Amino acid sequence: MSSSQATTARSGSNPFDSFFKISERGSTLGRELRGGLVTFFTMAYIVVLNPLIIGSAKDGDGQLIGGGLDSGAAIAKVAVTTALVAGVVTILMGLVANFPLALATGLGLNAFIAFSVASKMTWADAMGLVVLEGLIILILVLTGFRKAVFEAVPVQLKVAISVGIGLFIAFIGVVDAGFVRRPGAPSGPPVELGVGGNLRGWPVVVFVVGLILIITLYARKVKGAILIGIISATVLAIVVEAIVKVGGRTTDNPGGWGLSVPKLPDQVFTKPNFDLVGEFNLFGSFERVGLISALLLIFTLMLADFFDTMGTMTAIGAEAGLLDKDGNPPNSQRILIVDSVAAAAGGAASVSSNTSYIESASGVGEGARTGLASVVTGICFLISMVVAPLVTLVPYEAATPALILVGFLMMTQVKGIDFDDIELAFPAFLTIILMPFTYSITAGIGAGFVSFVILKVVRGKARQVHPLMWVVSALFVIYFAIGPLSDWLT
Repeated sequence: MSSSQATTARSGSNPFDSFFKISERGSTLGRELRGGLVTFFTMAYIVVLNPLIIGSAKDGDGQLIGGGLDSGAAIAKVAVTTALVAGVVTILMGLVANFPLALATGLGLNAFIAFSVASKMTWADAMGLVVLEGLIILILVLTGFRKAVFEAVPVQLKVAISVGIGLFIAFIGVVDAGFVRRPGAPSGPPVELGVGGNLRGWPVVVFVVGLILIITLYARKVKGAILIGIISATVLAIVVEAIVKVGGRTTDNPGGWGLSVPKLPDQVFTKPNFDLVGEFNLFGSFERVGLISALLLIFTLMLADFFDTMGTMTAIGAEAGLLDKDGNPPNSQRILIVDSVAAAAGGAASVSSNTSYIESASGVGEGARTGLASVVTGICFLISMVVAPLVTLVPYEAATPALILVGFLMMTQVKGIDFDDIELAFPAFLTIILMPFTYSITAGIGAGFVSFVILKVVRGKARQVHPLMWVVSALFVIYFAIGPLSDWLT
């Protein structure tokens, strides 16, 4: 019996393996479980961070989300609901699309909703806009438009998207760990090493130790290298905090922990409160800010959601070795459908749009290749609803070393770009550098698309541009001009 026949036989005799195609994709049950856990650990911060953003901002009527002025209650509600929606939609991704991709409230989008949208209307109105945006995206998927746009993108630009995201998540890693920071002086460089050009604090030591451990284990081909590294760094962080009492990072304590202080909580279990679910007003925003302003807000949300996910699923598929010859991942239509549903679900639950997380690449780096890893991640999110205090045990500094390794692995794909062809090389270059430089996947993709079309035109090859690339590039021009347009309209 050949090896392929043996694999088929094993898969056919195991319904669980057959459903997720674990053996077919060259994975194992252990890898999927570890990959799911690693993905959860590297993105669990959203359960802590999203409440601080959504739960602490006031709407146009001066109310916190859920009504009232009790920030503690608002933050607690957002934390539970953030975990609930992330858990459900991530499990849905695993079961429906069978892809190792986790979803949760989108960072950046949540801040945009909290400070630029909700401040002009009520929270219910703002979340209604998010639901509308998700439904519009879903329609675009069901009509085949979103997939058609994805398939119209040249393969080498898809490679550039993966490479750019690799640099982006590595940059996220060093910034969240405090290894690289924004300097205090406005006249200085945009970023610098540590504080004033010097590394400060025990948390950075934990980050460096965790990074060295993960790289060492990976180089020695140790199974579970990333998971072992995160757990070990977390234990070290707990010990350091218990002994040194580092505390949280503030202006007076620049060497503190970045987001959560890794100390044993007073209580382990909490009672979930789901009052925020269903608190949205679908068309209330049109009454508060007018038709044109509401449509511009929806367009901004939609374009960011549309292309962030496209880039993320390309990068994850490339890292997992699941892309076909045209650079498309398996079940791409299903992936896009689940992502669209997640966007609307986040608004319907009042926690902002949920979207695909590039941190899923850390689970892929641990060996995940199927949707089983997503199911594991989703279950972890659901469990975190009742053990939320334990989630804070994993600080940024213990989880972010995984992003550095994964960033390196994704960067190796750069060799697939022909840098002798200026029509592809320069758009690829812009895509790669602008993702970390602008802290935006969408901005990098947009710059790459627009420059690709421009170069084709100036070299007399406009007919080689796919019609959908013309459409999308025009939309990106509007996206980049949204600020001046908004100022002009107001």
